[in-house]
Amino acid sequence: MLYWLGEYLTQYFSGFNVFSYLTFRAIVSTLTALGISLYFGPKLIRALQRMQIGQTVRDDGPQSHLSKSGTPTMGGILILASIIASVLLWGDLSNTYVLTTLFVVASFGAIGFVDDYRKVIRKDSNGLIARWKYFWQTVVGLGTAIFLYAQAQSPEETALLVPFIKDVMPQLGLLYIAMAYFVIVGTSNAVNLTDGLDGLAIVPTIMVAGAFAVFAYVTGNVNFSEYLNIPYIPQTSELVVVCTAIVGAGLGFLWFNTYPAQVFMGDVGSLALGAVLGVIAVLVRQELVLVIMGGVFVMETVSVILQVGSYKLRGQRIFRMAPIHHHYELKGWPEPRVIVRFWIISIVLVLVGLATLKLR
Repeated sequence: MLYWLGEYLTQYFSGFNVFSYLTFRAIVSTLTALGISLYFGPKLIRALQRMQIGQTVRDDGPQSHLSKSGTPTMGGILILASIIASVLLWGDLSNTYVLTTLFVVASFGAIGFVDDYRKVIRKDSNGLIARWKYFWQTVVGLGTAIFLYAQAQSPEETALLVPFIKDVMPQLGLLYIAMAYFVIVGTSNAVNLTDGLDGLAIVPTIMVAGAFAVFAYVTGNVNFSEYLNIPYIPQTSELVVVCTAIVGAGLGFLWFNTYPAQVFMGDVGSLALGAVLGVIAVLVRQELVLVIMGGVFVMETVSVILQVGSYKLRGQRIFRMAPIHHHYELKGWPEPRVIVRFWIISIVLVLVGLATLKLR
């Protein structure tokens, strides 16, 4: 909205032209989301405490987690509100990609909210029944994938970009819909599985979103995209504002979520954050790079798949507990050590992902 206001006021005072600069709006988008999170965070935590919306901790997990029982959850509301408010203020709301990301954030956030509501308010340990959760994720994810395929204006928008290989960009055709759906829904659930320790999921999310801001900027810039030999997709540059809003909101939430956490994000946050990272990866044509940069999310998900598969097929577990971060806790690693080491892995993987821009 302020983007449009700035365009209008420029005719009266040229200084308002700064609102049209993407770099300026990216910076203030970060600061706006951060400021909203820091200001409303304590208020939300107190409200959640008053309503007794606290985390229920499983007694078959690490014993150190039992002390976290009752810690306010559903803090993801703060993250999503900060992202949406910042993007509405500083984003170009005529941009289809921006509106798509807002739709995905709100929709997956709503699915997570229902799940959390059933768990912590209605005291239903099952939350939203799995088949219904995946049904609604499929409705939103598949609907978004079909919409993006129908909206594609150029072959580059539906081509598969292969990291580290210069001239391999096969056209996906209808497979684009399947890939987009899998990336959006898969990343949503992967971040959800990772959200098991204080700050474990939010920091990799911040780092991946920050890296995608770079990808969005160069993909939407004709000169940079030509120089880097990546597809030029004009609308993607505006996604920088969305990515930086995620970074700001995530940093603000981390202020309260760092060990020992004052609040947990819950499914309302993790499902939405994973989905928005997935849809941004699809829009900037970096689905395979997301697998690299989001390696921690992938590792957590694969550990669950292997654990379940091994137990069903052989009656034996591979890990002491899945997702894998609990395995290391049960091996005796203190929670902060697990968290920081996973953060370090994320930093390395994000740097490798960024390197794919040049190493082609």
